[in-house]
Amino acid sequence: MNYHIRNAVREDMEQVLNLITELAIFEKEPNAVEITAADLQAKGFGSSPEFHCFVAESDQKIIGIALVYTRFSTWKGTVLHLEDLIVSEHVRGHGIGSALLDQVILYGDNQGVKRVCWEVIDWNTPAIEFYEHKGARVMRDWDVVQLDEQGMKNYISKLK
Repeated sequence: MNYHIRNAVREDMEQVLNLITELAIFEKEPNAVEITAADLQAKGFGSSPEFHCFVAESDQKIIGIALVYTRFSTWKGTVLHLEDLIVSEHVRGHGIGSALLDQVILYGDNQGVKRVCWEVIDWNTPAIEFYEHKGARVMRDWDVVQLDEQGMKNYISKLK
């Protein structure tokens, strides 16, 4: 399969959103995606982009993405967070995920970050095996903690 990896541009965001939605369906959360292509365009491009995105493209169709942003670790300093690495299900097994991850790691090294980190859902055994094969340490003794928008409102209401 012929494909190439490149930096995403504003016009890619509709196709990027399609892959985000495909991932949500795969992770059994089909209605969880609230963001729009316009949101992605506004937040990812302009004077202060909040993320950087790489795309894998074949025949003018985006078949994979890796979306990253920097954050600060009190232990390490600046780190790169890989929010999502998505390869469309129908093209998995062609090295696209590896090529995207390679680009993320090279980008992080070029940015001088001290670590690249991400989460993987615990039942996605192929992804866990892929990351471990690449040398990543999957920390199974940590749990992800979140407050969604309603959870934040509930929390704040209890402060009064």
